[in-house]
Amino acid sequence: MHELDYAKMGTRIRQLRKAKGWSQERLAKKCGISLNFMGHIERGTRKISMDTFVALCRELETDADALLWGVAQPFETAAQGMWGHQEQTGDDGYAMYIQIMKSVADIMKSKGKKRRYEDHTTV
Repeated sequence: MHELDYAKMGTRIRQLRKAKGWSQERLAKKCGISLNFMGHIERGTRKISMDTFVALCRELETDADALLWGVAQPFETAAQGMWGHQEQTGDDGYAMYIQIMKSVADIMKSKGKKRRYEDHTTV
């Protein structure tokens, strides 16, 4: 397993932000974080939550692998690495990805309903 280098990740975030012509303040506002925290992220001096990481990926229009490791990895390659399915290519890999994401969404939705039910039933 790779060890995450927050300084390198911060550098990649800064490069993508600058390529868009954005200030730290603009990206921070788009991600719902403070300017001070944005500076820490770009310097690699603070860890970030998954929510903030997802917001950065979304706003910078990049994928997780590009920010984490500096390499954009096509889905099929990632799936093959995880499951060893060398024969999966093209639309088959995409269909598997969609099926997995729908399953995750269903699980999250059912957990949300359960949590809301528990919140209303606690005494």
